Amino acid sequence: MELEPDERQGVRETLRRMKLLQPNEEPRITLLTGGVSSFIVRVDREGKPSLCLKRALPQLKVAALWEAPVERNLAEVQWMKVAGQMVPQAVPTILGHDPQTNAFAMAYLEPMDYPVWKEQLLAGVADTETASAVGRLLVAIHSGTAGNASLATQFANDSNFFALRLEPYFVEASRKNPECAEALQRLVDTTANTKRALVHGDVSPKNILVGSRGPVFLDAECAWYGDPAFDLAFCLSHLLLKSVWRPSVTGDYLRCFDKLVSSYLTGVTWESEDELEHRAATLLAGLLLARIDGKSPVEYLTTDADRERVRRVVVPMLTTRVDGLSDIVQQWSLST
Repeated sequence: MELEPDERQGVRETLRRMKLLQPNEEPRITLLTGGVSSFIVRVDREGKPSLCLKRALPQLKVAALWEAPVERNLAEVQWMKVAGQMVPQAVPTILGHDPQTNAFAMAYLEPMDYPVWKEQLLAGVADTETASAVGRLLVAIHSGTAGNASLATQFANDSNFFALRLEPYFVEASRKNPECAEALQRLVDTTANTKRALVHGDVSPKNILVGSRGPVFLDAECAWYGDPAFDLAFCLSHLLLKSVWRPSVTGDYLRCFDKLVSSYLTGVTWESEDELEHRAATLLAGLLLARIDGKSPVEYLTTDADRERVRRVVVPMLTTRVDGLSDIVQQWSLST
């Protein structure tokens, strides 16, 4: 898909404001596909490293109407900078930010050197070392930001998080599943009011690259100071859902699940491990339902039979108490 001339000109002007492009410099600009929330291009400059320019879209590219504030772009830049102080190898370098267009530039990471974890998982390559590393890095960010009043103020992005996560996931799922609407509303309220650490908000395998020095996190536009259990549950939901799509690899996906959980929980120091795990388990049940009945369903579960299998397992979980993540896995394994 080719860029329109005015889009190319807009990219050039944005880069010049960030002082990443000389006045007469004409870079090669290539549109990148795959995301639903942003305009993303690769920019190749003569004699300089390639970079990636990302601009937030006011309306996400999904079937349902889903609008979100474009100011989320700044939250992503800020998250990258904060996380980079604790795990510098796990985030791309931010090169510039342009408030005028809600765009920023970061170092471009070559796909050959940084494959997407989602693509590996969908191909049946479920490496437990990658899963364990994701858990260690994630808990390092949460631990390093827990109880930080300054960050809580800086990332008080409650309205953004509601528009990007709570409403399109849990509220939308409750409209289609009235029998658990009350439970999902409680989940919204509890999550919105839990303020413990800096949350990425979109820790999905599609946003994790697997580099030689370990995982690299992308797409932090949902960044918010809130419940770290959300990040843990969000990533775990993808491992379980992929087992519905590829049953033959279920054992490997579940081993990744266990490794990610154990490496994460080992690093929880800011609160009771049991309390965090309980919230993560409840969130996981809600997210499993939201990823088939929310505004952003996973694209690989395409049949009514697969979606009904997920509902059959998670709706009862939401209407009863689930104490831990092992309870979720046990019921999931028995029922799917």
